[in-house]
Amino acid sequence: MNKNPLPKTITELRHQIETKALTIEDIRRDIKTRLDANKELNAFIAVMLEDTSKGKTALPLAGVPVGLKDFFDTAGVRTTAGSEKFANRVPAEDADVVRRLRSAGALIVGKTNMHTLGMGTTSLESYFGPVRNPWMKDRVAGGSSGGSAAAVARGICFATIDTDAVGSARLPAACCAVTAFKPSYGRISSAGILRGEPVDPAIVALNHTSITARVVEDVAVVFGILAEGVLAEPKDKLRLGVVGNYSASGAMRRKFETGLSSIKSIVDSSVEVTVPFSEARFDRAGIESARYAINERLFSDVDIIVLPTLVDPVPPVEQARRDGDQAVSPANTFFANYFGLPAISIPLEFDDQLGPVALQIVGPAGADLSVLNFGKRVQEQQQPSLIRP
Repeated sequence: MNKNPLPKTITELRHQIETKALTIEDIRRDIKTRLDANKELNAFIAVMLEDTSKGKTALPLAGVPVGLKDFFDTAGVRTTAGSEKFANRVPAEDADVVRRLRSAGALIVGKTNMHTLGMGTTSLESYFGPVRNPWMKDRVAGGSSGGSAAAVARGICFATIDTDAVGSARLPAACCAVTAFKPSYGRISSAGILRGEPVDPAIVALNHTSITARVVEDVAVVFGILAEGVLAEPKDKLRLGVVGNYSASGAMRRKFETGLSSIKSIVDSSVEVTVPFSEARFDRAGIESARYAINERLFSDVDIIVLPTLVDPVPPVEQARRDGDQAVSPANTFFANYFGLPAISIPLEFDDQLGPVALQIVGPAGADLSVLNFGKRVQEQQQPSLIRP
């Protein structure tokens, strides 16, 4: 670890750049040193360390280290999706979000490792080798955006741009004790994910471009730059719905219920709600009508709902290999993809036996800022130790 570590948040980092306490080259050198940890984590498929600010330090992400899940096309830099089939695939143009990051001056660290083709929740299966959990070497990093979560947890990236089709950003964030936000469907462009390659229509309907960072504040900064369309104003007074029919092991259930009292203390009212988990399926038939109706069905009497992100403690690597590609269960996350709802996972606690315990906050379609604002309020109550080095 560096003697003089970088600030912990994007806002603090940008302030130091603007006041000339740090230069972008200082940050680039620091991140290059931090990349030594990649030998252990295997979080990156390709390292770029590309300063796109061109010296314009006033740009909103100038000097901010950002990673890209290796699903997003980068002109002249291979984009592989962790697959042997695409191991030498070099796209000719950037994905939409990459263009936006370049326009904002981001320091693009590189392409993060992932579960092959996004088809698993462990990140153990990749043509480039498994991603390793940054805090518990014997457990998985989660997936499919495992490299991103590991890189953020270790401070190699301040944010990463990811995909989430079943919980693919939120699950690894939960496993690595960081924060991941899946906005309302279509709020951030997904154009340029393996552009020109055949894609299952169901994946297109379920996939959301997402953001991983250490804290909600950083997620909100990046979201403000990438989001498209007019955003609804966040609500100050919130009616909380506590999901009663989520899936969880006894230990995870007890941890969630213990944390509820502090969460309830910052809302105006709370009631138990039931989520139609069983209606969410990997099929686009009927998805538009389901999305149209869900706000009234689920959010007529509440503004926000909460539930655990993880069903079970983060599984050991050997157990996950036995259990298969979906060893980290998406039972509590997938419904938000199917219904197109904004959802964020934030770390609640780091238990020595269970590993990270994470809270999921979900809002009605279009209520992205309300979800982010509530996430910030919850996170303000957490111990600073949850913001890892």
